[in-house]
Amino acid sequence: MDPLWATVAEFWWIGPSVIGAGAAGWFGLRQERAARLRRIELDAARGELKSARQDAASARVAVRVARTELARVQAERAAGRASGADATAARKNLERTQREAKAAAATVRVRRAHVDAARAALPAAATDPAALPLARLMASHDAVTARWMDYETDPARLIAFPSMTDAREPLTAHFLAAQRAARELRPASPQARITAAQFTAYRDAVLRETRAFEAAEADAWRRARAAGDMPATPREGDPDAAAPSALSQWGTAAQDFAQGLAQTVIARSAEVIARAAAARGAAGSRPASPPPADAGAAHPDPTPTAGPPAPDHTPAPDRPADPAGPTTTDAAHPTAPGDARPTPPRDTRPPWPIPSRTRSTPRP
Repeated sequence: MDPLWATVAEFWWIGPSVIGAGAAGWFGLRQERAARLRRIELDAARGELKSARQDAASARVAVRVARTELARVQAERAAGRASGADATAARKNLERTQREAKAAAATVRVRRAHVDAARAALPAAATDPAALPLARLMASHDAVTARWMDYETDPARLIAFPSMTDAREPLTAHFLAAQRAARELRPASPQARITAAQFTAYRDAVLRETRAFEAAEADAWRRARAAGDMPATPREGDPDAAAPSALSQWGTAAQDFAQGLAQTVIARSAEVIARAAAARGAAGSRPASPPPADAGAAHPDPTPTAGPPAPDHTPAPDRPADPAGPTTTDAAHPTAPGDARPTPPRDTRPPWPIPSRTRSTPRP
């Protein structure tokens, strides 16, 4: 056999192996690239969260340092080596660092919310190419540009809103500068390979451009209303229509809560009054219950109801007659002439409290 053909027969598997490895590598790189495009927003949000946490930690350290410095200045002032101005400056420094620490903590919460939003958008980005983070960001950029082009190409808008095309206006100039910066950071296509830092910079540029355009548009509409080119009262959806502030929304919610609470209190009060009136009517129509049998024995009533008791004229058989005649010790209980037994003293204690039920043991 020819040595060349023998070599080819011996190493024929090298070619398919190389082709298969190359194809596998190409497909792997393609999948990795697609995953990077889907996760670029999440990676950028995570990077911002990490940076915000570092800033918050630095702000907390600054607060501790400022608090220690204030304590040192107060001690030196007590020793006479510092003035009141030094203590005031140290206290203001502490207040400033505390405000910065609160702002850093709020930024951490906002960045954490961005991470959650980016994570929630991953399933849609995996199935729809238009839902990729870079594609959505570029679509937002194009939408702002289209809104501005309406003022550039529409003759009616050119006449009604001349400040939108005048670069000498401060707000319009600011918008044009932000537009130029966003255009410089714009990638070539939604599938372009960019880093998380580049995505963050482009996203912030588009956000600044959008805000600048909205401010310039609202100012142009207010000028048009003042000139009489537009209705005097803005309608809902107009660029210069005042959006409801958070304070007014909280005030409306508090007013609704107070009205609901007042209605609930009035309803409950009416219900309680009705129940009390019904109970009073039922008590008035119910017959009075007789007193207990032993209530009089336990608590004698000194007020006679049927007149004084009849005197006892029967002499005691086991005692001699009293020669001194009848002895009266109580006007209500006279004794017979031949009765030598002394009349028990009258109970002069007031009958209070009047018992409402029978007692198990009589009062001594």
